Amino acid sequence: MDTASAAQSINWLAVVAAAASGFVIGGLWYGPVFGKAWMAASGMTKERGAQANMAVTFGLVAVLNLIAAVSLAMFIGPHGDWHFGLFAGFMTGATFVSTALGVIYLFEMRPLKLFIVNAGYQTLNFSVMGLILGAWR
Repeated sequence: MDTASAAQSINWLAVVAAAASGFVIGGLWYGPVFGKAWMAASGMTKERGAQANMAVTFGLVAVLNLIAAVSLAMFIGPHGDWHFGLFAGFMTGATFVSTALGVIYLFEMRPLKLFIVNAGYQTLNFSVMGLILGAWR
């Protein structure tokens, strides 16, 4: 299948839902589930977080999540089901994304705890994205 055909076969509602799922998962992951551990390992403080322009941050996160969801939808293709979507998403998060984070974290000498929190989020996020994209045909 060529790129044009793959793009035409994308379920755009599923892409938007998959991209939005990252906000829900992130809100829980970096909030009540691992928020304190993430803040301690990353050096983030509530005061520093309050300095961010949240409209810009969330807007750019939405764009990046959409790019990731479109790419994953093209990878899953028009014939993937929820099993393959979940598998593709998990493998993307666990191998491509987490290993790339790992390389950066090693050179930046970041804490292992921070890697586990962030790589865990990415793996879960891509798994759920893939599940949504594969299931929503």
